[in-house]
Amino acid sequence: MSIVGLDLAGVEKRPTGFCILKDMTAETCEIYGDVEIINQTIKANPIIVAIDAPLYLPPGRQNLEDPQGNHLRDSDRALLKMGIKIFPPTLGPMRKLTIRGIFLRKLFEERDLRVIEAYPGGAQDILGISRKQLGIEKLRLGLEKLGISSLGNITSHHILDAVTCAYVGKLFLENKAEVYGNPNEGIVLPKK
Repeated sequence: MSIVGLDLAGVEKRPTGFCILKDMTAETCEIYGDVEIINQTIKANPIIVAIDAPLYLPPGRQNLEDPQGNHLRDSDRALLKMGIKIFPPTLGPMRKLTIRGIFLRKLFEERDLRVIEAYPGGAQDILGISRKQLGIEKLRLGLEKLGISSLGNITSHHILDAVTCAYVGKLFLENKAEVYGNPNEGIVLPKK
């Protein structure tokens, strides 16, 4: 059983962290374009894909250009109430990431892959491990303490966030994670 975690970049020229988690062993790399992301994910034949990117628009919005629509989703509000900071999917720099996340989610779902939205920073907070801002090495060691192997000397925060996403996918499959916000469109985080 493999689980794919993606720390999706907003644009194809920036690196996307990619992780295949089998049991508790991580196979990782950085990838770029949508074609590479799609091919690598499908090749992994995952039971679930956990993506760090907004995968749905806020309720009532038809597109990101609508200035009158909601800026936050129910999941965003739930995380803010928990004290977990997020960026709204409609915020300028988040728009490209949101569009790309929605595109990939739809494409994967058309191929009968189960897709969830993960937020590695929030998951790391709940799991009690350091975020990348406190140091890549601390984050890597925190993931290793969870039992994830083959992290070696990874120095890319994109990869470590992808590993976190994959781990959230594993917890979700084991009923050790919950969906915040709309049950069909929410953000998945580990149970406290």
